[in-house]
Amino acid sequence: MTKTSSFTAPKGIPDYVPPASAEFVAVRDALVRSARLAGYGHVELPIFEDTALFARGVGESTDVVSKEMYTFADRGDRSVTLRPEGTAGVMRAVIEHGLDRGQLPVKLYYAGPFFRYERPQAGRYRQLQQVGVEAVGVDDPALDAEVIAIADAGFRSVGLTGFRLEITSLGDDTCRPQYRELLQEFLFQLPLDEETRRRAELNPLRVLDDKRPEVREMTAGAPLMIDHLSESAKAHFEQVLGHLDALGVPYTVNPRMVRGLDYYTKTTFEFVHDGLGAQSGIGGGGRYDGLMAQLGGQPLSGIGFGLGVDRTVLALQAEGKTAGDPARVDVFGVPLGDAAKQRLVVLAAQLRAAGIRVDLAYGGRGVKGAMKAADRSGAKYALVLGDRDLAEGEIGLKDLAGGEQRQIPIDTAVAAVSAALAQDR
Repeated sequence: MTKTSSFTAPKGIPDYVPPASAEFVAVRDALVRSARLAGYGHVELPIFEDTALFARGVGESTDVVSKEMYTFADRGDRSVTLRPEGTAGVMRAVIEHGLDRGQLPVKLYYAGPFFRYERPQAGRYRQLQQVGVEAVGVDDPALDAEVIAIADAGFRSVGLTGFRLEITSLGDDTCRPQYRELLQEFLFQLPLDEETRRRAELNPLRVLDDKRPEVREMTAGAPLMIDHLSESAKAHFEQVLGHLDALGVPYTVNPRMVRGLDYYTKTTFEFVHDGLGAQSGIGGGGRYDGLMAQLGGQPLSGIGFGLGVDRTVLALQAEGKTAGDPARVDVFGVPLGDAAKQRLVVLAAQLRAAGIRVDLAYGGRGVKGAMKAADRSGAKYALVLGDRDLAEGEIGLKDLAGGEQRQIPIDTAVAAVSAALAQDR
């Protein structure tokens, strides 16, 4: 009877174990590679921060701050929060370490877990894995297009094709106040519930982000920001679209799009995949021209995105595709004797130093059990070594797919295995 532990992963927080973890790693690394190719440097952020950072940076009227944050008092009675998103933490780090006083734009990427207390569902976890970039210090439509193109290239590099980019502009300081008044005037005429009316007072754009069908129906005729842009915001948006056209990045303008964070201005975008149903977003971002000053830094602009690794894996699966090489090895060592095992341990280390993935049959397995383990490992070749072979200075190199085995000098095994693997590629 198999024993089971009474301990399980917390609700809504997934484990990634082999072989599925290989796909997760491949997607994450591909998204990171796309950022590195554009000159973005890595930033490692704390898992938790001062709660006030997110309340001020993300926006107290957002669902993220008001409903979804993991907030607690530490042993010093300080209110801290597990990071729900990456941008506010990156801005804090840029200010704290004076990166904004050097070469601009500051271009950073991050990868890791973030935490939101949401209702768990497919691809929506309470610990979500993201790759993000932030470009800080330059207000340039070409930079907006670069950031979007990095995400687009990252998705395509893992073989994802069935996604689309939706984009809009949320205006700037010269047109947002007037639009806010216009939108509030419209909303206050609707029979909104008390909570929604409170949102309309704090940040009316949040009401347009409401997913409830009855609210969406009531707000269908709401005035749209894109129809009330200032001349400068309109020109900025048109230039962004022009750069995307030049880059060959397809897009759809979605005037009703509202991101779930309050700091966005001007360019705002989301990547969606219809294979994921109602929860179709796989990543998004936008420009946040007032955030750094709001957090106590210089009045510098910025733009960035956060891409969901978990969501991208699900999108690939919806397309019937996989990414990454399963956790397998190239060569599996089969020792037949104690002296042979010691020599194979050394040979395995030499092969690994040459970049070849190697595993061995450990424990007291017989020939049959060791060869079964070799077959299950996914290796292309087995190295079979007995004590008699060792005395003769030879080792067996067996093709596990075809079954052929030949003896090779043990002293040249690294070169022979490397050549065999190269020929197979």
